[in-house]
Amino acid sequence: MLTDAACRRAVCAADRAYSRFADSGGLYLEVSAAGTKAWRWKYRVAGVEKRLTLGRYPEVGLAAARVARDAARLALRQGVDPAHRQQAERAAGVAQAVRPARQFEAIARRWHAGWRGSRSIKYADQVLARLELYVFPDLGARDVGALRAADFVRCVKAIEAQGYGEVARRVFECCGRVMRYAAAEHDDVRNVCADVAPVDVFASRTERHHAFVPLDELPGLLRAMDAYPGAMLSRVALQLLALTFVRTSELIEVRLGELDLPNALWQIPAARMKARRPHVVPLARQAVAQFGLLIEHARVHGRIQRTGPATVLFPNRSDPTRPMSDNTVLKAIETMGYKERMTGHGFRSIASTALNEMGWRHDVIEAQLAHIDPDRVRAAYNHAKYLPERRAMMQAWADHLEGLRVG
Repeated sequence: MLTDAACRRAVCAADRAYSRFADSGGLYLEVSAAGTKAWRWKYRVAGVEKRLTLGRYPEVGLAAARVARDAARLALRQGVDPAHRQQAERAAGVAQAVRPARQFEAIARRWHAGWRGSRSIKYADQVLARLELYVFPDLGARDVGALRAADFVRCVKAIEAQGYGEVARRVFECCGRVMRYAAAEHDDVRNVCADVAPVDVFASRTERHHAFVPLDELPGLLRAMDAYPGAMLSRVALQLLALTFVRTSELIEVRLGELDLPNALWQIPAARMKARRPHVVPLARQAVAQFGLLIEHARVHGRIQRTGPATVLFPNRSDPTRPMSDNTVLKAIETMGYKERMTGHGFRSIASTALNEMGWRHDVIEAQLAHIDPDRVRAAYNHAKYLPERRAMMQAWADHLEGLRVG
């Protein structure tokens, strides 16, 4: 796969009219002898190979090219040749017919810029990426005053048809927020999404919760984790989820600079927390040992020397500067034979249930789980007051797990 640095360095071979540099999913960067760089996507319609131009680099960056590729791929799955759609849009002058300030995409980006302030970076980026992938290609250039509820319904039903029902619901909800923002900006616009009740649009859904094994099966799970035959990083991730019971995303995105192992503390910055508040995790000696394995792994592979405190301790295989996927943990759990019976988040439920049964105070457990206290003053006070008790609780929990593991 390409990187931004590779795109900048890409040059055409001296003896050729153009050179191609592959990314993924049929996307590639074509560099001409004159130095022009263009994004192209290779696909097939009825067995015939075709190519779609997605824009020039650097005006269209690598991330934007991938989003455009995914949107074209979605159109193709819906039976629409993306090249024909592109030609029709150009012929109709869609983008030029609407004042930019009134285009759905422009308004959505303005809404998102203000809305994201109180959300985690990961969640805010995910919301925008869904709009870029599923909504902007079809509705982004349209005048918000001309959009109708049916336009949004048609868009999200296509998502649902691909098997992404929950994503479709969230996209529809987000579009409603954008249209409400548009109505506040323009007197002749109203939130047409409010005319439709989701229950009338989407198939009924069954409420799903994060699966976790009952407490009497916990010893077997811990032994299976010890014997896990896969990658060391996946095994350590499972061990640390059990020992710290943080959220999976909070763990796999940990960086070297967040750890203070001599004092057995892990400081998670607010930007990575669901509640957008910094969180301190006291580390039992077993957790310190597991983090030590991660640091040694990063040092052996030269990543600490290159990136220092910003070193990702659970690196992605294709790009070590990015963290591994949440699915890596789920895949490890599946490999151990616990598919649909256990999740990374399940360790939080297990710890909460067991620690309450062991007699630890509810407020201390909730503070360690980083659950939101509606009283901000009390929350700040408890954060400091409970730290010694939380430290004792985390060591007792680690010792309890160790006892269960050895039987």
